[in-house]
Amino acid sequence: MNVKNKNEIFTEVVLEIFKVGGLLNIEGDKMTNEFGLTASRWKILGAIELSDTPLTISEIGRVMGQSRQAVQRLVDLMTKDKLLQQVENPNHKRAKFVQLTPQAKNIYLQLDKKQIQWAEGLSMDIKKSDLETTREVLKKISDLIDV
Repeated sequence: MNVKNKNEIFTEVVLEIFKVGGLLNIEGDKMTNEFGLTASRWKILGAIELSDTPLTISEIGRVMGQSRQAVQRLVDLMTKDKLLQQVENPNHKRAKFVQLTPQAKNIYLQLDKKQIQWAEGLSMDIKKSDLETTREVLKKISDLIDV
């Protein structure tokens, strides 16, 4: 009988998170395909839409756990595609706020409906208490890493 220690179990959790993250990106790409988007672009729309305050590119990166450079590249492409616009930031001359265009807002709302149906189907056989515990543990790990 091989009894695993806490560190080994933690490593297995991390590996499972990597796997699930990849699978979620594939699912996100499938959901966004009809709109000519990718999961990465959808995440940017979501970061902006779900924020209570206007966000700069660096702030979007922090929300998403991505580098500023990776977000900058996507924001530039999405601005060119008329999904995002950058507006003046009264607190900083160079770091502009990024906003959704009306077209992007419409796409985001349609994707939100698709995601809700997808989540309902996928979570059907998972207890609410298990999901809450999972969320709490993942948040704790995130907080420990994001110092």
